[in-house]
Amino acid sequence: MLGLIGLVSAAPAGDQVARSQLAWAWEAPALVVVAAGVTLALFCQAFVRLRRRGRRDHAGPARVALFVGAVGLATLALVSPLDATGDGYLISAHMLQHLLIGDVAPALALVALRGPMLFFFLPRPVLRAVARRPRLRWVLERIGRPPVAFGLWIATIAAWHVPAAYDYTLSHPVVHDAEHLSFLVVGVLVWIQLVDPMRRGALSREQRVRFAGALFGCGIGLSAVLMVSARPLYPAYAHQQVRLFGWSALLDQQLAGAVMLAEQSLALGACALALSRRPVSRRARRRRVRPAASA
Repeated sequence: MLGLIGLVSAAPAGDQVARSQLAWAWEAPALVVVAAGVTLALFCQAFVRLRRRGRRDHAGPARVALFVGAVGLATLALVSPLDATGDGYLISAHMLQHLLIGDVAPALALVALRGPMLFFFLPRPVLRAVARRPRLRWVLERIGRPPVAFGLWIATIAAWHVPAAYDYTLSHPVVHDAEHLSFLVVGVLVWIQLVDPMRRGALSREQRVRFAGALFGCGIGLSAVLMVSARPLYPAYAHQQVRLFGWSALLDQQLAGAVMLAEQSLALGACALALSRRPVSRRARRRRVRPAASA
């Protein structure tokens, strides 16, 4: 998932894109383009190898659509005018960018890679490096545990949304890059628990539903703070002289909370619904097909 790690430096407040130029504020840093290309190439080779082995059930068109969608959304969030709008004008746009990078893209990518696809996707040198390093395996195993992943997600989201930290990233590109990367990493960690792409079985289906509910509960907490606050919490957005769409800083902040609430409702709600459905075994599917074929 290297393409999802493509990062765009935040523009300093003094160098923000003029409002009249926002529609043309497209930027494609080499890191983003190369990383997205490498990621798609890795997926393509995994897809081809699986189909050659006759595993089309794990390498169908739906997988392609999901993975390309994941890489595309994450890349667009970083190279499109959404980046300049979020950095220089609207916290609601910034929130949408972060949700695409740290929630939507990891979810779609891991659904696309679940099962054998994931092991064909990972380069052999990476797998060998992990296998030969017990300490690295120990670290990966620890951070992949559900309580640890959940704790890292909460800590990361809470820390970066402290007003001082959030505003600091806008004028410090390296820190902003680290923020984006951290959102991606913790997003991958929690969606691994929900999707279980490696079929570890660390959580049962019921436990994964509860895990999604816990994530949603924490998201509601942050959304509520943004939506019910009586004043703007982020000085970098509150003190702007130019207001896009005529939105006040408080309305923009409330919309940011609403965007987060809506996105998490859709993503985690869909996940919980999918997990709540009773899985149909292959044998049962065959029984359904046979009568239809005989008819």
